[in-house]
Amino acid sequence: MKTLKLILITLLVATVFSCQETTSEESVVSEPVAEIQNDIEKVEPPHWWTGFKNQKLQLLVKHPNIGSAIPKINYSGVSIVEVHKADSPNYLFLDLEISELAKSGQFNIRFQLEDASELIQTYELKSREKPAEDYIGFDSSDAIYLITPDRFANANPKNDEVEGLLQQGIDRTDGYARHGGDLEGITNHLDYIENLGFTAVWPCPVLINDMPSGSYHGYAMTDFYKVDPRFGTLKDYKELANNLRTRDMKLIMDQVANHCGLEHWWMKDLPFKDWVNYQELYEENKDNWDWKTTKTSNHRRTTNQDPYASKNDYLEMADGWFVSSMPDLNQRNPFMANYITQNSIWWIETLGLGGIRQDTYPYPDKAFMSNWAGAIMSEYPNFSIVGEEWSYNPLLIGYWQEGHENIDKYDSNLKSSMDFAMQKNISDALNEEESWDKGLVKMYEGLANDFAYTSPKDIMAFTDNHDMSRVFTQLKGDVVNTKMAMSYLLIMPRIPQIYYGTEILMDDFDNPGDHGLIRTDFPGGWQGDSVNAFTGEGLSDNQKDMQKFLTKMLNYRKTSDAIHDGKTMHFAPQDGVYVMARISDNETVVHIINKNEEEQELELSRFEELGLSGKTLTNIISKETLIWNTSMTLDEKGSTILTTKTQ
Repeated sequence: MKTLKLILITLLVATVFSCQETTSEESVVSEPVAEIQNDIEKVEPPHWWTGFKNQKLQLLVKHPNIGSAIPKINYSGVSIVEVHKADSPNYLFLDLEISELAKSGQFNIRFQLEDASELIQTYELKSREKPAEDYIGFDSSDAIYLITPDRFANANPKNDEVEGLLQQGIDRTDGYARHGGDLEGITNHLDYIENLGFTAVWPCPVLINDMPSGSYHGYAMTDFYKVDPRFGTLKDYKELANNLRTRDMKLIMDQVANHCGLEHWWMKDLPFKDWVNYQELYEENKDNWDWKTTKTSNHRRTTNQDPYASKNDYLEMADGWFVSSMPDLNQRNPFMANYITQNSIWWIETLGLGGIRQDTYPYPDKAFMSNWAGAIMSEYPNFSIVGEEWSYNPLLIGYWQEGHENIDKYDSNLKSSMDFAMQKNISDALNEEESWDKGLVKMYEGLANDFAYTSPKDIMAFTDNHDMSRVFTQLKGDVVNTKMAMSYLLIMPRIPQIYYGTEILMDDFDNPGDHGLIRTDFPGGWQGDSVNAFTGEGLSDNQKDMQKFLTKMLNYRKTSDAIHDGKTMHFAPQDGVYVMARISDNETVVHIINKNEEEQELELSRFEELGLSGKTLTNIISKETLIWNTSMTLDEKGSTILTTKTQ
């Protein structure tokens, strides 16, 4: 008996110690999910993934009177850390911890209500499709094609109108109506985009804009997790991303952290009293809301940097609504901050993105924007984000780039900002008559301002975009000037972005700057178009020539180490001629802009430090060769682009 008791005591002690050494996650037995249950109106993010560096996840739960419910999860590796009630009784926010022990799979979140009844929502954790390091962003080796999806190509007329949405109808004669372009239209023409020489595609936003008017442009989202059905489905969006990936091309997503659309689903029942800025004022004046008369906005973005700015001016800029129909999101609310950041990560994983373009970058709370970009770059160290800073002042552009030594110690965690300054310099330089302080010197001195940037080659440059007159219009319909602008853009140390249709000289001459006209339909994107730019049918000689010019430039650029990463050297313009070179160990590319209508003799001794004397150079466009000797004859106005590489 004594022996038996001793054995039993030993087993009991061993069991106790074994239980003490078991972690809480290991002791949880996951509840099997027999069938998917969706009792809850909305849970966002709609699913998540295992294996993130940041193991925290905050769920937004919306359902009538869900605020009084007690949630429970029984799934190994997943635990509820904290539950937050909102000001509205129809929301709960759940802080989850997803440990490294969590496996992909489905589990139930049970919500016990006050009357002892229960609501059940099945949630899914997915396995990540590739390591975080494999999310490679865009850089100076890329060339980006910017598209307004509604105006590019209509592959599926069946989704032109969707019952139940506020804006109905297609009217291609109205620049502010919907025209029917869709995601499938982009996917179907990737051969065209790739053959032009582009390596990345940036479509303007395609998330749903269920707004009564102007819904085509995409910047007034009414659901941050839903593709606009007039553009297609999430499957269509994924197919575009996958098709780009198979071509070794990248998809850049246009995101908006600053605002949403006035018809966003949460505007009918805001979770907190400070979910959007000027919320109290808006709710008091819903029936007669006018952002202008309430004086809640200004566009003085310099208040982000201005050491003398009043607090009032800063808050009006940061908190004011961008326009009356776009509520300004309050990123100082921690739940809103989490929502926006998680939404960005959700789309990176869902689409396998190659970058994010963040709209209206200086307008949100700048501390939040640093945290937002930092959270993304921490998870995806090789990723890229570019922020829109519409400023012609390099000091402001440089302020937002990661690593810039700002006097206020602000670090944005943002790899790239947008070079509106160089856009204006290029346009001015080619339009102006030459003098000591006008003309090409604008380009030269614009590039000289690169000392203001932490990494000039990571700045995104462009000659136009979806918000400004097309470059051909800016340059007054001058084809040669347009070619010079584009060649300079593609050779300077930047990430170049080109707007769809630039390759066929699309313009907005009839009403310069009009957004509806800037975003004109791409010819050939609609059945029955008399002109088809995809095939060349019906294009003028100038349009065909511009297509060929850009195709040669872009495809040469793809393999040019000198353009991607080389040293830059340029020489002050003289007599209407400006010379810039890009230099690497195995290649030198020389770009010569000549604004003279008559023949010009260029003495080459001035450029001796390029080390080209006696070398054979090839013209990238004409394929003609020359020996760099004492002088060069420039026969006509235009660009000459030479390379030491044997082609």
